[in-house]
Amino acid sequence: MPTITVDIVSQMFPGTGRAAIEANLPSILYAIEAAQLTTLPLMVYTLATIAAESASFEPVTEMPGPGNTSKGGRPFDLYDARADLGNHHPGDGARYCGRGYVQLTGQANYRLYGPLVGQPELEQNPELANDPDTAASLLAAYVKHHVVDITARLAQAGADPCAARKPVNGGENGKDRFTHAYQTGMALLSAGAANST
Repeated sequence: MPTITVDIVSQMFPGTGRAAIEANLPSILYAIEAAQLTTLPLMVYTLATIAAESASFEPVTEMPGPGNTSKGGRPFDLYDARADLGNHHPGDGARYCGRGYVQLTGQANYRLYGPLVGQPELEQNPELANDPDTAASLLAAYVKHHVVDITARLAQAGADPCAARKPVNGGENGKDRFTHAYQTGMALLSAGAANST
């Protein structure tokens, strides 16, 4: 497993406070290793996903906006009754809005991933997705669940690693932050690996 330091991640996340990286990087790296996402591209991809989804390097709750809330509507009402998210009732959108490092969204995902990370009560208590250790495990579990697709897309992406974002978020959300983090991480860590041989 490549050695990823606070200094490297700080360069991947130039607008993020160092204290948040220092506080949260250990649990994220632990979750990445536990999920066996230890090839260089997958490790950097997983960290770059945080840059796109929660650039503060802290677990966060999604904010209401035009992509999830209708004009004049209740927060997250566009997520209500979304069968593709497993939401069926008014209020499900707000209850199961995006949380954590990967912005886990939808009742079906809370139901699926909770038991996978040792939190079977996640569906009943979705705020647990913002616990730093749980958020790290959810991030790693989500990437692991889509690892075949992500790996294939990374191999084909060439100069545009955002092609590999589709399994997580369609590729457009946080595109510039993701691209910077991924390219910076790959460059720094590849150089480090070359210098150590």
